[in-house]
Amino acid sequence: MSEVMPDFQLARPTTLDEAVVALATPEARIIAGGTDLNVQLRMGLAAPATLVDLSLISALKTLESSTSGTRIGAGVTLADLASDERVAAYYPAITEAAALVAGPTHREVATLGGNLCLDTRCLYYNQSHWWRKSNDYCLKYQGDICHVAPKGNRCRAAYSGDLAPALMVHDARLEIIGPDGIRQVMLADFYREDGADYIDLKPGEMVTAAVLPPPKGPSGYRKIRVRGAVDFPLAGVAVEAEETKDGKRFTIALTGTNSCPIMVDMPDVLTDDPNAFFANLNKAVQKAVSPQRTTTIAPHYRRLSIAAMAARLARELV
Repeated sequence: MSEVMPDFQLARPTTLDEAVVALATPEARIIAGGTDLNVQLRMGLAAPATLVDLSLISALKTLESSTSGTRIGAGVTLADLASDERVAAYYPAITEAAALVAGPTHREVATLGGNLCLDTRCLYYNQSHWWRKSNDYCLKYQGDICHVAPKGNRCRAAYSGDLAPALMVHDARLEIIGPDGIRQVMLADFYREDGADYIDLKPGEMVTAAVLPPPKGPSGYRKIRVRGAVDFPLAGVAVEAEETKDGKRFTIALTGTNSCPIMVDMPDVLTDDPNAFFANLNKAVQKAVSPQRTTTIAPHYRRLSIAAMAARLARELV
């Protein structure tokens, strides 16, 4: 890893309007906690002309709950999110996901918005400059081939944010501000299955908050990683269990296996034959994911593991 930081201008807006103006400058990038971007800067994966520091904007740091739902500012730290009693009571999957991100010191500064917009990761991308150069770079950065899938024309880097699936099972919407004003988008529609172009943010836009309706039922989040702390998820799953007139219905979202977090199509409800139901749930998850050689861990292991975790978590929520 290089210790030489690129030259850049630093903008420190105190309001959202000031931030939008600052982001309109050429080659501007947002920095909040910086737990991901600082590493990219040192590894030569990013060289913005301007860094727009959002840490002084108090409007991004609010967390509000009411009978109509909850609004979480993009600047709320993961430590605050993990320790908030209101979130834990109504959206336990979010609490669990926030508490499992990286290590305690990371969570003290890392933000909700940063985790939702986390850059995709790949064994061939998250390397030193000289290593990438010796491999003629890659499709995601300065190259013209994806080393994971050389015959394809799309980057296969994996999305590895923990918070996205936990919010997606609770039908979260994002508030986004930019030069054209404020818009909202369902979080599940915010992502694209392309490791090099994975989020729906137009030039000059930024995420300001996640908005959640009241929960439909209990939820949880689980993930696998090489080490029990610090590491990004090799695969992660969030599940919400809703009691309907026809039986218990599960909403499932996944991370770490594809270039974007994905929802699993699980139309059936829990029947009188739970073993058959959970076996079908396992198969549905395996069918939904497409892990690639983006880590040192075999894709098939990640496929089987996330399916088993999803079925186990769903059983726990019954």
